[in-house]
Amino acid sequence: MKNGFLKALTVTPKLTVGNVGENLKEINKVLKETNAELVLFPELSLTGYTCGDLFYQDSLLKDSLNALKSLLELNFNGVVIIGMPLKVKGSLFNVAVVFQRNEILGVIPKFYLKNQGDFNEDRWFMSGLGVNFDEITLFGKRVPFGQIIFEDLDNEVYFGVEICNDMWGIISPGNILSIEGANLIVNLSTSNEFVGKEETRRNTVVEHSRKNCGAYLYTSSGSGESTSETVFGGHNIHASLGKIIREEKFMSNKTGLLYADIDFGHINYQRRKENPIKDFMYQFKFNIKRVKVSFSNDSFSFSYPIDKYPFKADFEEVRKIQISALYKRLEHLNFPKVVMGISGGLDSTLALLVCYDTFKKFNLDIKNICAISMPGLATSNRTRSNAEKLSKSLDVTFKEIDIKEECNVHFESIKQDKNNYDITYENTQARIRTMTLMNLANKEGGIVLGTGNLSEIALGFMTYNADMMSMYAINLGLPKTLVIKQIESYISLFKKEKEILKDILDTPISPELVENQETEKILGSYMINDFLIYRHLVCGDDKDKLAFMIKSAFELGDKESVEMVNRFIKRFYNSQFKRQVMPDGPKILELSLSSRNGYRLASDVKV
Repeated sequence: MKNGFLKALTVTPKLTVGNVGENLKEINKVLKETNAELVLFPELSLTGYTCGDLFYQDSLLKDSLNALKSLLELNFNGVVIIGMPLKVKGSLFNVAVVFQRNEILGVIPKFYLKNQGDFNEDRWFMSGLGVNFDEITLFGKRVPFGQIIFEDLDNEVYFGVEICNDMWGIISPGNILSIEGANLIVNLSTSNEFVGKEETRRNTVVEHSRKNCGAYLYTSSGSGESTSETVFGGHNIHASLGKIIREEKFMSNKTGLLYADIDFGHINYQRRKENPIKDFMYQFKFNIKRVKVSFSNDSFSFSYPIDKYPFKADFEEVRKIQISALYKRLEHLNFPKVVMGISGGLDSTLALLVCYDTFKKFNLDIKNICAISMPGLATSNRTRSNAEKLSKSLDVTFKEIDIKEECNVHFESIKQDKNNYDITYENTQARIRTMTLMNLANKEGGIVLGTGNLSEIALGFMTYNADMMSMYAINLGLPKTLVIKQIESYISLFKKEKEILKDILDTPISPELVENQETEKILGSYMINDFLIYRHLVCGDDKDKLAFMIKSAFELGDKESVEMVNRFIKRFYNSQFKRQVMPDGPKILELSLSSRNGYRLASDVKV
């Protein structure tokens, strides 16, 4: 573990039905080679699930116990969960055994036996439901038996176990364990394949991770099981907080390994913030045993490259939200004209495309879109030209209002040196543009459509009482990286404007308030900033973890990582006063920075 991440491994081992010795060799090989701290094998993986009446044979049960004893002697440092048949008080149970090093930590019986169709489990096994004992003796030691939460208190990892069909119950054992505090449920399964089941299984795992507000690891036996009646597909699924982390199907009879880096920092943050089960935690009392485990913090490396674009959104879904939001606002105001500043940059381009898209969809007059270009003291010919070409190509009402003279008049009135390129020089242009748009909207009987995005709002990269202000802010729910992706996707719908849009995408990002100004030289990469926004506000990462994450994801040095994090944290918390008075705009992602229903924070907070 490191910074709240636990390396886990689900395994679909090469299997020989009924041959415990061969199965043990494969399991030993996995444990000797892995660096995972939590290793999960399928249901009845020591024997195979399809042994049939062979389960009655004492030799098979003794071989299983001997194999378990052999695994304990490996002294594996992490936690292992393995499926096997186990005879208890003369009855046979289908169990998961949890052990660490040479100690058995607990045994969990399968609760909901499958007895329909291809399955006839109660022919051999007894259900764990209604069992009136909570300890058994294994190798001369008393061992917890039943529903158990395994707890690493130092690392805040609390996991419970389900076996196959337990997951499909109306109220699963994992649901109960999650109410009692488990933030990870693991499932040892042997699930057969038929058309449509893969999707159903996947949806079930994802839904459990969502409603349990935690992670869910699922592994199933593969094609080494008997195919005399049905096929087993070796489906491995890792989900967290309602989303797939990783997934694989191992269809050949070779050992399949799927690693997971489980982010318990994110999980525990969400459980504190939005836990859907927190209201039930103290209303019911369950007989849950708690057993301590300990995960190592010695070393950690990510199993897979970190996704540098954590904000995900489907183009059409975003498009529908923005169109629906804008139309509702226009309908409420009896369909006024829309006045907007168009700079030739990314944000105003997306706002114009969304506005045009909305007007076309609902058969509104395109000429009631008023695109206003306002060249300032540092506006480039490239952006000025693109603003005009895009507006005219869309056939909206276009007007250019040069603000340079008005800026100079204002400098005269406040005694500002026009050669002093300070914040007053910059903000004067932004405020004159906003004043121009507001007054034009009054004159035209319209509203000002804001163009600013979530990244700028988070970083405070907007002028107070200027470009942050509008009657409706259509992009405020989208970070910069998704603004770019939306425009890229819009190209397929606006083929006539394709070359203009491509050039806008290729233009360096700049507010163009002074010469040769580039936003990412001021703020740092938008890709990294959006990553930080997600990790800090969605996952709850603190400064140390943020630095660890961007160092790992973007291959930065320690000093550069810390500097970027400190700059981000400072800008975010110093800019809350701007977010307090932001205009309305549609929430698009799970994250909103609205001070009304999104991120609530005092303007004078110190971090």
